[in-house]
Amino acid sequence: MADDELEAIRAKRLAELQRQQGGDGAAKAQAQAQQQAKEAEMRNVILGQALDQGARTRLNTIAVAKPEKAKMVENLILQMATSGQLHGQKLTEEAFKDLLAQVSSSTQKTTTVKFDRRRAHMDDSDDDY
Repeated sequence: MADDELEAIRAKRLAELQRQQGGDGAAKAQAQAQQQAKEAEMRNVILGQALDQGARTRLNTIAVAKPEKAKMVENLILQMATSGQLHGQKLTEEAFKDLLAQVSSSTQKTTTVKFDRRRAHMDDSDDDY
């Protein structure tokens, strides 16, 4: 009987500890979600102040097609807005296009193909005569 009672106490204590950890984990997750929502709201407010309607629409279109590029452009615009480079003016669609062209040219990947002719000639079947 003592072993059964001891096992019951251990199981009860284990369940209690798991509930406590689960509760703490849920509270942390909820706090983290609230923090992320607050940061997203701040980003949207700053972008709304920094971009006019046409530029904002273009950014949203880019976000649908290329989320990574849109995030990079958003970060650049946020940096420009917080550092005072926009001088309190909204970025027009034309200026936004110029900014996109600059970002695209700086992040464009160049592909090179190397062909080793010496190795290709070593495998040639003409040497089998």
